[in-house]
Amino acid sequence: MGATHSSAQLIRRGDPGYPPQLASTAGAPAELFVLGDASLLLKPQLAIVGSRAPTAAGRRIAHEVARELVAAGFAITSGLARGIDAAAHTSALAAGGATIAVLGTGLDICYPSQNRPLFERIASQGVLVSEFPSGTRPRPHHFPRRNRIISGLARGVVVIEAAADSGSLITANHAAEQGREVFAVPGSPLNPLAAGCNHLIRSGAVLVRGGSDILAETAFSSGKIPFPNQTVEGATPPDGGGRQLDKDYEMLLDALGFEPASIDDLVDRTGLAPGPVASMLLILEMEGRVEARPGALYNRVS
Repeated sequence: MGATHSSAQLIRRGDPGYPPQLASTAGAPAELFVLGDASLLLKPQLAIVGSRAPTAAGRRIAHEVARELVAAGFAITSGLARGIDAAAHTSALAAGGATIAVLGTGLDICYPSQNRPLFERIASQGVLVSEFPSGTRPRPHHFPRRNRIISGLARGVVVIEAAADSGSLITANHAAEQGREVFAVPGSPLNPLAAGCNHLIRSGAVLVRGGSDILAETAFSSGKIPFPNQTVEGATPPDGGGRQLDKDYEMLLDALGFEPASIDDLVDRTGLAPGPVASMLLILEMEGRVEARPGALYNRVS
């Protein structure tokens, strides 16, 4: 282990500090440059990735999911990009948890530059990781390579708001190839930012509404992580089109009415979390009770 610049470290594959979960993957980097608390790389991790230009609801879901996963003992891994990545890192730090940022540049370069305050916080309270040496500038081909490290470090990857051509889908593909679980938060078929997530779900990703769903799916492989007894936020999944609605679905429909409303509007009116609201709307839409409208709006169907 040696210094690359100031307080950075170099960890080679085979060193005790090299994360074993990453070492077990094909094409794992021969060495990692690390700035911050390198011991965090050995913690069980879940990755959160998604759109660089998310909706307010998407940011809120990322914050809530990261907070719940941190409370369960996971470190949050992401790529320091704008949008969902930054929201996940920020929420993990705010909750007093661990976060790992994997860079597509050298550790001496913050990209994007507007994330400099977050970059500095993670360097002092979490850990920054890169396979690229100091002085390496951002290049388009660096980020798909970066994404395989994000998924390789984690036990699973959570995708929140991703367009059909989103780089987050590259991370999800790497995760599947590496034997990691892929989770996706669904959205309206009319919302371009939901196209990638909906495609992942159709392809076998686990549909999740929030952190509780993810914890329920990963509890069987939690190892030494203590999982509190948590119930899934929101409502129970429906049984079919003619079913009796439970109270959360009834409350959502009452709040929706017949005038178009956004997920944020419904969160404010019902007090439910964005993840469950998005999932419930998708289910109600499939049952013909709700109609999706342009602009990520919804209205009740008479």
